[in-house]
Amino acid sequence: MEFISGHVGREQEISQLFAATFSDSEGAEEGNIIRLLVDDLMETTPHQDLFVFSAYDDQVFVGCIFFSRLNYEQDDRTVFILSPVAVKTDQQKKGVGQKLIAYGLNELCHRGIDIAVTYGDPDYYSKVGFRQITEEFAQAPLKLNHPHGWLGQSLSEKEQGSLIGPSHCVEALNKPELW
Repeated sequence: MEFISGHVGREQEISQLFAATFSDSEGAEEGNIIRLLVDDLMETTPHQDLFVFSAYDDQVFVGCIFFSRLNYEQDDRTVFILSPVAVKTDQQKKGVGQKLIAYGLNELCHRGIDIAVTYGDPDYYSKVGFRQITEEFAQAPLKLNHPHGWLGQSLSEKEQGSLIGPSHCVEALNKPELW
């Protein structure tokens, strides 16, 4: 499996992967919602606030993940949120997502990111080091519909106490229906 960073010049391929994957699992409406989110992330998020990592198997595009900045203005630690994640439907349950997320987390660690958070299935994300956190530890930018899915992990040696203050996500994620 080969991993690459970035999205420039691959926007359509990435958008199509997310639309197809989420349409297959959640229906066409959800596929369109996630496609629009991905397009918005790629078009509007400043370069320094976005990391996109993709996986290829025998030159076939099989997965993609996004990390975007989650800003805690009163805290000096750098935080990024993993969202969304897509693995081609016929490649799921083969470890592609876990390998891709592990690669992305390792890249963030090497780039000096202190903490990664995500919002999803604790059973799945715990396989790549995420643990349930509370909003007292790290306030979400918007109201969580499923607080048990608020997850995080440290990527650095900095103090691991609670993140200070309210948080703000990138504009593309700043929609209550996504939380």
